[in-house]
Amino acid sequence: MKTNERQVIGTLLIRADASTAIGTGHVMRCLALAQAWQDAGGRAVFAMAQSTESIRACLAREQCDVVDSIFPADDLQQTISAARERNCEWVVVDGYQFDADYQLGLKAAGLRVLFLDDYGHSRHYAADLVLNQNISAAPAPYSNRERETRLLLGTRYATLRREFNPWSNWERKLSVDCRRLLVMMGGSDQANVTAIVIEGLRQVAIDSPEVTVLVGGSNLHFPELQSLAASSGLTLQLLRDASNIGEIMAAADVAISAAGSTCWELCLLGLPALLIDVADNQSAVARALHERGCAIHIGNQGISAETVAQELKWLAANPELRQSLTRRSRELVDGKGAARVISIMRGASTVRLRTARETDRRLLWEWANDPEVRAASFSPDPISWETHTAWFDAKLHAHSSGSSSAIFVAEDDEGVPLGQIRFDLWRDGDWEVAVALCANARGKGLASELIKSGLREILEENSSTRVHAFIKSTNVASLKAFERADFRSMGVDQVRGHSAVHLIYEGNLVAGSEPAYLHAP
Repeated sequence: MKTNERQVIGTLLIRADASTAIGTGHVMRCLALAQAWQDAGGRAVFAMAQSTESIRACLAREQCDVVDSIFPADDLQQTISAARERNCEWVVVDGYQFDADYQLGLKAAGLRVLFLDDYGHSRHYAADLVLNQNISAAPAPYSNRERETRLLLGTRYATLRREFNPWSNWERKLSVDCRRLLVMMGGSDQANVTAIVIEGLRQVAIDSPEVTVLVGGSNLHFPELQSLAASSGLTLQLLRDASNIGEIMAAADVAISAAGSTCWELCLLGLPALLIDVADNQSAVARALHERGCAIHIGNQGISAETVAQELKWLAANPELRQSLTRRSRELVDGKGAARVISIMRGASTVRLRTARETDRRLLWEWANDPEVRAASFSPDPISWETHTAWFDAKLHAHSSGSSSAIFVAEDDEGVPLGQIRFDLWRDGDWEVAVALCANARGKGLASELIKSGLREILEENSSTRVHAFIKSTNVASLKAFERADFRSMGVDQVRGHSAVHLIYEGNLVAGSEPAYLHAP
């Protein structure tokens, strides 16, 4: 069975680098995608211009091949060649050196592209999928993108390695004494913040502390840290390139950690953490986790040992705070992000439509009265419960009788409602469509896919009909969503005293392939 699946999905090429200067984060989060691709039956190959001995050994253990002959002067063409030689359909790209031209080059070569991004560093996005797994991810930095580019935003898509799968449903028990401390400063820790943290731990009066310090295989300071650990006077275990990080996190009471992709592992395990941003690109994540009450941000790589000691002493003395950090961080990450991304790459749907039912009456009323929905409507006044009930019941009856109306509710793969799409039949046999999304689903690439899905439903038995939409001229987001769903503009009309763009769909989705439906919370 595995062999057949592997033949179907083929080989995934991943273009990412690692070094003591740039760290190992890009490669390690891509490794999670590689493992999920392998679990689906495929092979994964890393194309690298920079790597470390430790990273190469790690990839070998995970049965990932490595092409390490990529040179900066000819990076794009060599990557394209590597993909073609292995018949790769998809290329994953992760690194701040990759720009708009790189994406366009891969697309021009006929490759599908997943582009990992943290803060919108490319001036334009042409990839098929753009993945930003950070808590601070927002659609605004990606407004300049191709029509077919889809966004995967938020911690719903946080890519955790296979070793964390067993911890998805684990529940942390609060420890009162807070003795077991974990230190993790990333794969390379170029500034040797680990040494500062160890010095800070020496200054904290915690009864019989047990300290575990994880050191990445690319860390050049390991000999110095060995000497420091031996002279610290602490019960301190120094582990290099540990492979059982989930178990180590589960055993700890508090972590002092760099604010890189390890944050999502900490969240999954619900481990209360003091975060230090050891690189500029970690600052936004550290601040956002702090603001959401998921971790405590205590400074950057210039932090003093005294500050580390002070913050740790405060957190250790506050069990209620640690309990709150555990609860809120655990709600943020479920460990299924990598599998979700691979499912989307393979064309699986993560959003479903169902027919509206009586129990949706209040939900649709609340959505309809959302200020943004009312502002986009041609009748901006609030809708009373009585008016809505009469309208909804009439529409529901019309849908169930198969006559003049149809309402569908969109849900994600876990049954969480995201929005609704409604179709009303005209006398001449054409339909009119209206869409509304809940606040958490807006701006994340869902609207156009919801429209496509709704069209497929309504046109399944009416494939030769046309569908019309009327959108306020000022509602740019909705206009773009309908354009991406292959509606074309018929000009500007007046609807209830408002300027409205009249759009029309005349295609036939029934004969086409099903779209991929994307959502992030």
